[in-house]
Amino acid sequence: MISHGAHHDESLPRRAASYDGRLALRLWEFIRPHQRWIWTGLALLVATSACRLAMPYLLKVAIDEHLAPGDLAGFTSLLAVFAGVALLEVVGKGFQTWVVDRAGQDALLGLRTRLFEHLQRLSSAFYDRTPVGRLVGRVTTDIEALQEMFSSGLVTILGDLLFLVATVVILLSLDVALTGATLLVVPVLLVLTLFIRVRVRGAYATMVARRGRLNAFLHEHVTGMPVVQAFVRERQAAADFARVNGEMRDVQLTSVRWETSLSALTEMLGSFTTALIVWFGGRRVLGEDALGAGLTIGGLFAFVDYMQRFFGPLNDLSLKYTVMQNAMTASERIFALLDERDVTPEPVAPPAPPPARGAIAFRNVNFSYDGRTPVLHDVSFEVAPGERVAVVGATGSGKTTLLKLLTRLYDPQGGAIELDGRPLGTYALTELRRRVGIVPQDVFLFGGDVLENVRLGHPEVSDDEALAAARRLGLDAVVGRFPRGFREPVRERGGNLSSGERQLIAFARVLAVAPPVLALDEATSNVDTETEALLQRAVHELTLGRTALVIAHRLSTIRDVDRILVLDRGRVVEEGTHEDLLARRGAYWKLVQLQFREAPADDAAAAAGPARQ
Repeated sequence: MISHGAHHDESLPRRAASYDGRLALRLWEFIRPHQRWIWTGLALLVATSACRLAMPYLLKVAIDEHLAPGDLAGFTSLLAVFAGVALLEVVGKGFQTWVVDRAGQDALLGLRTRLFEHLQRLSSAFYDRTPVGRLVGRVTTDIEALQEMFSSGLVTILGDLLFLVATVVILLSLDVALTGATLLVVPVLLVLTLFIRVRVRGAYATMVARRGRLNAFLHEHVTGMPVVQAFVRERQAAADFARVNGEMRDVQLTSVRWETSLSALTEMLGSFTTALIVWFGGRRVLGEDALGAGLTIGGLFAFVDYMQRFFGPLNDLSLKYTVMQNAMTASERIFALLDERDVTPEPVAPPAPPPARGAIAFRNVNFSYDGRTPVLHDVSFEVAPGERVAVVGATGSGKTTLLKLLTRLYDPQGGAIELDGRPLGTYALTELRRRVGIVPQDVFLFGGDVLENVRLGHPEVSDDEALAAARRLGLDAVVGRFPRGFREPVRERGGNLSSGERQLIAFARVLAVAPPVLALDEATSNVDTETEALLQRAVHELTLGRTALVIAHRLSTIRDVDRILVLDRGRVVEEGTHEDLLARRGAYWKLVQLQFREAPADDAAAAAGPARQ
């Protein structure tokens, strides 16, 4: 069942480091509206950095000018100042963290919204070839990686760089020789960082790709769990999951190994340098070094404190670099999705739509889903306003494809489709889909209650109008079994409703918006006889005064249509009324005979009976 592992966008091409600048500029588009928080954070960062830099110097003065001479009162006063500066740093740091996180969350809110809006514009063909789990990962996991960048990167990295420069200046003012010895370790750290950062980013790119595979696997198998259980496939599914899960663990361990190696090496170099400085500095204080005396105890204490503060940001920078690399990889994948242009084209300035009458025309339409295997061949037919036309044919003959083309979920590769005398491509998609109401074979229900699923977020449909449409179709009798009636919460995928009840909700959705054209796809398939009778009444009510294109397998459901089209391998092979087609003893007659043998007696009699009651 796992088929997504080798998908073409499983991993992104590894970009050069210069590409990060372009990604950062694209991220800035979402940060710019909230930059006041960034500048506030920078101001607070400067203030807190000044407090951090002042504290070692205050200790130096307290030791050299008050503690050494025995001035306890002055020493106590300076320690009180030190405590006040430390408190200011803590408070400022807290506010800085809050405002930077606020900017990041606002920016990510905009990015997440843009991403979801873009997903809504992508074509059905895109979703045919892209696993849902991978797309969910873009909106969740990849966005979370950017969130970490905002909270522990960006402003804080700039602050660390400024702090390092200021610390070097202070160290030079305290002792040039010791500062030179301290800085000798910096090139070593840079080489280590450059060496490890490439491997960290590669490991993270692989980790994100494998996380996408894991999400896709979970989505596929949780959704298809009844099939897994029915075919006793639990052991194989568990083995497949263990493999995918193990691959995820392995690449995470690789990433952690590189990150911890860099952190450990930085800590080791910092500790080694501190020991050397204390040794050489102590000899200077005691006057036993060739460079002579001149360094005080307070000066040495302050120098070691500044030096340790110098290595702290260096170590943080190495860790934050990893965070930034993770964010760059995530943003690369996010922007790759935002750059996806597989969208249904719309006219820039569509002309005013013609009056809605409901006339449909297919003219020499050819279509293939993959560009290689034809599904429709030179299909031509017309449906007059208010006419009810049924489309029948064997499975795979292209019936459902007609409805997908009519609502522009796909566009044909040849020919043209017209609605009310205008090509579909000249309509804005919202206008087109407002005119053509579709009831799919597999009804999808969303979170919320029954009434919300009838309205489906249409602001032009009031609760009263939605209730009236539902009651007109008899849905009130169905929801009467629920304690809360139309306000009964719908479980995931409509689990507390039968397939027939879900179909009724889909009918009510369409009736509430009252489109001039109806497209019913297998609207009464896979239901029992009693439910079918209820749905048939709903179909009759729904199609009154409207153009209807009805896809049907069960021929008993199309007794009162005006005309029947017979599809065979993507071609219209017959067209006429029920009686005319039976009299020809062609493809339609064969379909009826086949259902005589397979269907119950009442269905067979209904299929062979009069076309109109």
